[in-house]
Amino acid sequence: MEYDEYKKLYDALNKPEDIERLTKEGYDCRLLDTLYTQKKSRDVKKRFHMMKDKSPILLREWKRGKTIMEIADKYKFPPILTAMLIFQEDGASKKRFWEFVRSPELLESAQTADEIKDVVKNDLVYSPEANDRQKERGIWGEELLQGWLNSQNITYKTEEDLRGGEKVKTPDCLLSEPVLYDGKKICWIESKASFGDNVEFRYNSRKQFCPYTELFGPGLVIYWTGCLEDLECPTGVYVADISVLDKKLEKFTE
Repeated sequence: MEYDEYKKLYDALNKPEDIERLTKEGYDCRLLDTLYTQKKSRDVKKRFHMMKDKSPILLREWKRGKTIMEIADKYKFPPILTAMLIFQEDGASKKRFWEFVRSPELLESAQTADEIKDVVKNDLVYSPEANDRQKERGIWGEELLQGWLNSQNITYKTEEDLRGGEKVKTPDCLLSEPVLYDGKKICWIESKASFGDNVEFRYNSRKQFCPYTELFGPGLVIYWTGCLEDLECPTGVYVADISVLDKKLEKFTE
């Protein structure tokens, strides 16, 4: 994806309704959900401690009659995290709060239970359903990758196969033998259900891709929901999107 189109989408994704609106315009729902999640998660990382410091104010506003959703909208902060700060400030443990999220009927107040249900319904990033959706997207990507390799009779070891060995950092698929992808030698392939923008790619490179190249040699990263066209790749790291399924790997010879 070209940067200008990515920036337009990223800037337009500010609330859940934006996903539905842009889906109607023809954009892939997985792409929009992924971008929205990344945008909100990054904002939370920047603002969480500031919002935590406001917890007494949040609780006071709630006690005075504002709903949790109204408070979340006011501060432009995820509904579930807003509720968590309020409940913790009111004396609930984090563990107990998440029990309420999963089972609102545990709350003594029916009104509060309804608020929690509303919070869960309106949080597309931190709700249990959102977490399940993100896991499903990860499984979807891994199944696409393994199906692509299996269809070409490429043998490999999965992260699960490699778990417990001496090497701590393991890619999703470590190829039994190197192959050629677009004329380039690769030894491993990593499946990513996130969108490969500059922030995500730099983070992934530092934490995973560069260590993989040191351990196993050059490799391929597939961002299934898409990636920017002009990513600056470290030596030995190559990037693709879902269009990789139309390509064939070739045998590598020294």
